[in-house]
Amino acid sequence: LRAAYALARQEGTVGRALHPVAQRALRVGKRVHTETGIDRAGASLVSVALDRAEQRIGSLDGRSVLVVGAGSMGALAATTLARRGAAVVVSSRTEAHAARLADSVDGRAAALADLPTELSAADVLVTCTGATGLVVGTDVVATAMTGRTRPLVVVDLALPRDVDPGVSALPGVHVVDLALLQGERAATPGRPTAGVAADDIAAAHALVETETALLRAERQAAEVAPTVSALRTQAAEVVDAELLRLAGRLPDLDARARAEIARTVRRVVDKLLHEPTVRVKELAASAGETDYAGALRALFGLGIDTPVEELSDAVTVDPERAGEAT
Repeated sequence: LRAAYALARQEGTVGRALHPVAQRALRVGKRVHTETGIDRAGASLVSVALDRAEQRIGSLDGRSVLVVGAGSMGALAATTLARRGAAVVVSSRTEAHAARLADSVDGRAAALADLPTELSAADVLVTCTGATGLVVGTDVVATAMTGRTRPLVVVDLALPRDVDPGVSALPGVHVVDLALLQGERAATPGRPTAGVAADDIAAAHALVETETALLRAERQAAEVAPTVSALRTQAAEVVDAELLRLAGRLPDLDARARAEIARTVRRVVDKLLHEPTVRVKELAASAGETDYAGALRALFGLGIDTPVEELSDAVTVDPERAGEAT
C-alpha cells in the first residue's frame, strides 16, 4: 500500500478525498504492528511451521532453504532459518528486496525466473508472497524432484496460498501450510499461542475500527468547513459594508476612532461566530445522518455546494509522515 500510494502521489493521481484514506490506512498499519502482538504471532507461526519441517527431514542446520517472498513474513522466515543454521536463498519479484534480505542473513539472492533450478537444490521451500495467484505450480516441483532421492518440504505461509495444492501428491514432497497449522491449533485450543493470536487479532480489529471512526469524523468535519468559511466571509462583508456606511454618516470621525470602532465590531462578530462554528464542526463530526452544514447554509442563506473532491486538506495527516507507517 505504501509503495502504491507513493507512486500515485508521484504521478499526481491521488485526489484530496483519497489522501486521508491512504494515510489513515498506513497509520493504522503501523499502530497494529507496534501496539499489538501480531508480529509475535507471525514469528510464532514461522517457528511452528519450521518445527514441522524439521520433523520431516531433521535439523535445518546446514540445509539449503529457498525463501520465496521478501516481505515481513519472508524476513521472519529468513531470520529464523539463519538462526537455525540453514543456508538461505531468497527470491522475490523485486530483486532488490531479495538481495537486501539475503544480505541481512548472510544468504544469497536468486531471481524468481531461476526458481526451478534453485528448487532442485533446496531441502526446504518456504513461500510467503503477497501474490493473488499461485506462484509455484505442480509442474515446477515435479521437475525439481526428478532424479532426486531426498525429500522436499514445502512450507506455504501465504494467504491465499502460493503453492498448487497438487504438490502434496508428489512422491517425496511434504507440505506444511496454513490449513495444516490451523488444524493443529484448533485441535489444541489450550496452547498459549492460540490465545495470544486471538487477543492480537481482536486488538488489531479494535484499532482499525477506532481509526475508521476518526477518519469518518474528520471527513464529516471537513464537509462543513467550506460552509463555515462562507459564513465568516459573509460576516466580514457585512462588517465592511456597515463600516463604510458609518464613514458616510460620520465623515468628521477621526482615523483613530474609526479604526477602534472597526476593531471592536470585528471582535464582536468573531466572538459571536466562534461558538456556533466550533460547535457545528463538532456536531458534524458525530452527527451521523444529520446535515448540520446544510442547516447552517439554510439559516444564513449561504448558496454554496461542497463536492467531496473539493474537501479541504486541513484535516488530513501530514503526507510527509505517511511513509513512517508499515
